[in-house]
Amino acid sequence: MNSEHFSVVHRLPHTYRWLSGFAGIKVEAIPLPGDEDSNLVGLKLLSPEGESARQILQGLNLSLREIQVESNIVECEGELCLFVKCDDESATMCRLKNIGTAIAESVSVSAIYPF
Repeated sequence: MNSEHFSVVHRLPHTYRWLSGFAGIKVEAIPLPGDEDSNLVGLKLLSPEGESARQILQGLNLSLREIQVESNIVECEGELCLFVKCDDESATMCRLKNIGTAIAESVSVSAIYPF
């Protein structure tokens, strides 16, 4: 069984785009979503760091490419993250769940304790 089966990823809270002149290498957060074709979603690995994280992200990257979803591993805010086009977010999440990756989602306190 591959290590990506025990991975947990979290969607970064911002929308991103490729930094001008650095497509596929560097990203920058954008305040308001614009052209969906160029916007990116970032996924951060919540467990292992360093070389283990790189290996797990490479496995996830390869799995996404098997279903023809383009993804890139890029350092963002000091950590390696996986970036996909916003248009591919649903297919990405579906694929990751299908290979056993857990998707951590933010939950508001009011959703748990509505009073």
